[in-house]
Amino acid sequence: MGQTLAWMVFGAVIVIMMALDLGVFNRRAHEVSFREALTWSAIWISLALLFNLGVWWWRGQESALLFLTGYLVEESLSVDNLFVFIIIFSYFRVPSQYQHKVLFWGILGAVVMRGLFIATGVTLIHRFHWLIYLFGLFLIYTGLRLAWQKEKKELEPDKNIFVRILRRFFPVTSQFEGSRFFVRQGGRWLVTPLLVTVLVVESTDVIFALDSIPAILAITTDPFLVYTSNIFAILGLRSLYFALSGFMRMFHYLNYGLAVILAFIGVKMTLSDLYHMPIQLALGFIAVVLAVSILASVIWKPKAGAEPQG
Repeated sequence: MGQTLAWMVFGAVIVIMMALDLGVFNRRAHEVSFREALTWSAIWISLALLFNLGVWWWRGQESALLFLTGYLVEESLSVDNLFVFIIIFSYFRVPSQYQHKVLFWGILGAVVMRGLFIATGVTLIHRFHWLIYLFGLFLIYTGLRLAWQKEKKELEPDKNIFVRILRRFFPVTSQFEGSRFFVRQGGRWLVTPLLVTVLVVESTDVIFALDSIPAILAITTDPFLVYTSNIFAILGLRSLYFALSGFMRMFHYLNYGLAVILAFIGVKMTLSDLYHMPIQLALGFIAVVLAVSILASVIWKPKAGAEPQG
């Protein structure tokens, strides 16, 4: 299978699945049930694993393990996005039946933005190899900051630069207008709070990409493996949100696990010219850290009155 054909197969799979998702199964706005969320989560994870098998058959074990590691890293780092989704939906008071549409369009935009970020990152590393050390140090710093922070910075959507620009040019309705993004009232077009919410979701993903893209580039700089593993992970994020939103705050030690993973990947990236770590070792370490942090969250509950770190 040639590289062009591989990109075409990947693109076809994504387009078909997203068309079925929004155009068939979720054509009517409705509240996503726990069972439905689990089903779609299983579908997206299964698709990623089947694609991984295709990579194994096409390019061998090494590439397949690189894809799997990138997918696991992006999926684990995306957990923070899930907490932000909860805050955004609560802030804008988005009805549950419209949350799926918000995440669909927000993540669709992320598919395009991630492509631009990854292409830029790969090009920069290939042209300026010394940037790999800068990315590595940035990941170590991010991991340490994540481990030491006592509380999350308060989300302030009204101060979001994109929201402020949008409101400068378009008046916003005082309430939701069904699942519509625009409505026409009194001879002029108005934006609904649903579009404002999509814009906030989209802009927060840009911020999260600043951590996740360097982390995956530390694993491999192959554009195909980086992009496909990244996209499969974030496309399954919507279903994962609806499946886990009820008990995500149980994982109060997960932030520490993610901090260790970021710092580990940063060290791996910084020392890449001195020591080439086998991908099996990196994948095993990441999986163990995630499992331990989740298990610790289940076994050791936070003290009464203590703020969860999730």
